[in-house]
Amino acid sequence: MLNEFWATASTTYKVLVFSAMGLIALGIILNVVGNTSQNQGLAIASLPIIGLGLVLHIAGLVVRGQAIRKNLKR
Repeated sequence: MLNEFWATASTTYKVLVFSAMGLIALGIILNVVGNTSQNQGLAIASLPIIGLGLVLHIAGLVVRGQAIRKNLKR
């Protein structure tokens, strides 16, 4: 089912998923760099980036849920 959904998923969903993964990865990298270099400003600044990635992830779940509900009504 997942392969079929990804093949037929909307562009909006795909953009949300990849943006979320990218922002979460960027935030984690910045956090690790900030903590290893003792740069508290960078470590703290990475947290909103991770948070934005998580918000985009939730938005992707909403878009996916709406698409599944729409397909089930057919």
